[in-house]
Amino acid sequence: MAIMTASAGELSLAQARNDATKALIFESIERLFRWLEENDYRGYDTFDGLSARFLRPLTFETKLLRTILQQAVRRFPVNLRPALGIRKMQSSKGMGFLARGFMRLHKATGASVWAGKAEMAFKWLIENQSKGYSGACWGNHFDYQSRNSFVKAGVPSVVWTSLVGHAFLDGYEHFKDSALLDIANSACKHIVRDLSRHNDRDAICIGYFPTDSLQIHNANTLAGSFLARTYRFTGTLEYRSLAGKALLYTARYQREDGSWYYGEKDNLHWIDNFHTAYVLDSFKYYSDATRDQQFEHVILKGFEYWKNTFFLEDGTPRYYNTKTLPIDIQCCSQAIDTLVFFSELDPDNLNLAIRVAKWTIQNMQDKTGYFYYRRYSSWIVNKTPTLHWGQATMLCALAGLYQCL
Repeated sequence: MAIMTASAGELSLAQARNDATKALIFESIERLFRWLEENDYRGYDTFDGLSARFLRPLTFETKLLRTILQQAVRRFPVNLRPALGIRKMQSSKGMGFLARGFMRLHKATGASVWAGKAEMAFKWLIENQSKGYSGACWGNHFDYQSRNSFVKAGVPSVVWTSLVGHAFLDGYEHFKDSALLDIANSACKHIVRDLSRHNDRDAICIGYFPTDSLQIHNANTLAGSFLARTYRFTGTLEYRSLAGKALLYTARYQREDGSWYYGEKDNLHWIDNFHTAYVLDSFKYYSDATRDQQFEHVILKGFEYWKNTFFLEDGTPRYYNTKTLPIDIQCCSQAIDTLVFFSELDPDNLNLAIRVAKWTIQNMQDKTGYFYYRRYSSWIVNKTPTLHWGQATMLCALAGLYQCL
């Protein structure tokens, strides 16, 4: 009898802790939501430095000087954008993450306000597609200089298109609106028809932009996962085939320890937290959608490496495999999202997601509700209010965790 009483007491304590965690997370979401509403869903972007209208002419449109300007604005620990004439903007990737987050909140609470906000985000995305391509697609609202190419504003990115496409598939599942599936299907047509492919025997790496054929693993697998998930609803065998070949490419380049480089070009050989998480999510989406289990060992090996490498005991998410700092808000948000997505694999994954969320709320959320961009040390913090990079991804991740508790 004493044992039963103790067990009941333990269950009661566990429930109280769970309730307190849910309350903490929802209070954080509400503060963030108020900030988003007050700012008309606008914020800065980590890579919007070339929008500095006062300094852009001084780059003389050379790769070196564009890179210096973009990276200086991105890395400086104080937000220089207001002084440089860079404005807060809405973002297609941001709206995609917000749509997913609002739907998760609608599922968790039943409150109609969240359904209305998700519909608002979808409407914005439909109205703000990139023009001139074979299907629905989305890109940056600013010019961008990468290590290997210069991309003009409006040129679609397969990362953005795939992540937004996943939001439309979520919307189709949640609202049962075939128009949302039509948009997702249209986005797949863009991926199939407009993007270059790198052939590697019987595998394929899908290009990042229509303008290049870089082999980037998170871009390739995100495209594959979106194609596979759309195939599940449409039965389009072309999507299933291309998805399998894309995932096979990245599976072949998994390193012995379970990790992946960001990309296979020599200057892309780094390993970080959130890009690895994107890859892991993509393999799971593919397997769930197709019931193809050929990559099960790849997923388990990769997830074990990621979980054992990128977190401190208190839930602090490390950025790189070789160092913790800087603490980046997208490492926080994507870690929460991926741990929740893999929570059925091991109950401890959900516990770690909670630790990451609590650490992030305590150390990265401003009293006004938004989340800081980066923490370089205990006293050096870049408090730039990024939209998609921080606010949208955190709302999506916290909503997913709240729904799961």
